[in-house]
Amino acid sequence: MEHMTLGEIAAACGGIYAGQDEKKDQSILGAVTDSREIKEGYLFIPIKGEHVDGHDFIPKVFEQGALATLTEHPLESCQGPYILVKSCLLALKQIAAYYRSCLSIPIVGITGSVGKTSTKEMIASVLSVKYNVLKTLGNFNNEIGLPLTILRIQKEHEVAVVEMGISEFGEMHRLGEIAKPDLCVITNIGTCHLENLGNRDGVLRAKTEVFDHISEGAAVFLNGDDDKLITVTQAGKSIPVFYGMEGQDFFMDQVENLGLRGSRARLHTPQGATEVMIPIPGSHNLYNAMAAAGVGLRLGLSLEEVAEGIANARTIQGRSNIIEANGLVIIDDCYNANPMSMKASLNVLKCGLGRTIAVLGDMGELGEQEGHHHYDVGAYAVQNGIDVLFCVGELSKEMERGAREAGGDTQIFYYQGREEMLSHLMDTVCKGDTILVKASHFMKFSKVVEQLLNT
Repeated sequence: MEHMTLGEIAAACGGIYAGQDEKKDQSILGAVTDSREIKEGYLFIPIKGEHVDGHDFIPKVFEQGALATLTEHPLESCQGPYILVKSCLLALKQIAAYYRSCLSIPIVGITGSVGKTSTKEMIASVLSVKYNVLKTLGNFNNEIGLPLTILRIQKEHEVAVVEMGISEFGEMHRLGEIAKPDLCVITNIGTCHLENLGNRDGVLRAKTEVFDHISEGAAVFLNGDDDKLITVTQAGKSIPVFYGMEGQDFFMDQVENLGLRGSRARLHTPQGATEVMIPIPGSHNLYNAMAAAGVGLRLGLSLEEVAEGIANARTIQGRSNIIEANGLVIIDDCYNANPMSMKASLNVLKCGLGRTIAVLGDMGELGEQEGHHHYDVGAYAVQNGIDVLFCVGELSKEMERGAREAGGDTQIFYYQGREEMLSHLMDTVCKGDTILVKASHFMKFSKVVEQLLNT
């Protein structure tokens, strides 16, 4: 974080400064909401959570060297200066928005129903060939994560790549007001958060709220193979650029599937064509690479630099992360799930050598059609020729039904809980198997991956 004084922070969030006057002109070195991440000279922003109130840790952060803290109530005998605000969460967003207004580096904002994190990683990999890049850690993409990401930008950074995740109408407006992207990517419009957004038209409307906050002359890149996004003709004052497999501004052909080693293809752009090696499996990563190419070329990279950055791309833990251990190939994709990402991951599994095993669990926030979507995923797994399917969770009873009614030779098992399933899974797997582990985060399927790694 570049220089920002306590006085500026108080003004940015409409807070009341309390402390020694001489410290009001001191600059913070960073800002965090987790007391465990406090360093010397940091600002602590205590957030009231469902189970924990950050205010309880204020004495501790000063012992760890915090310069100051925000607070929602006056503090007696405080060990350092504080800024009194009505809402620490609102203040966090206001401080980040002010800080963003002081920055001159380009910010790339990424949203969409599926693939935000993998697209972010691909874009950051490409831009890192030429620039010092700040990117969202993990999926810090909500109304706490995004402002914290903006506040991580330091003077040495030349570009920032940030995720913007939402689950309700109006949320993208709040994120957009903070990030104000100079470049924007929307990966797709899928069946996510339908309990709040209703249907895919609602998802489109909610995601494209970001256009109200992009900078003038912003570059907007949309997946032209998405039937909803292709209808977008205007993005703020910008005309969108489309990427896809055929007939778009950016497209690929001569695609060679290399199984779990990824793909090789010829990338076509308005600036010319080049051969690219995408080292991450799955056809969806071709789209990620095209989006990254668009952003990279817009920010001055050559085609050769774009190809180098794509070839260097890697996944992160819990996101189609391929692990070879104990004679098994494990596709760790357990961080989150929805119908589109489930099908994309099953497409990756299909590329595996040896026996293919899918361990799938419940998907959340799908609204009234949740049963239909689980049924559809089960049928899709069988239709893709997966050898063994484990369905886990109350909602996944419909996944099992869809799989059985699809016919085929897939072995199908259903368990109501994760622990019940694990013992059978461990008795089933053997060396040479390729195993996909995927469910929504609340299913805690990382424990399944841990068990497989510890066999």
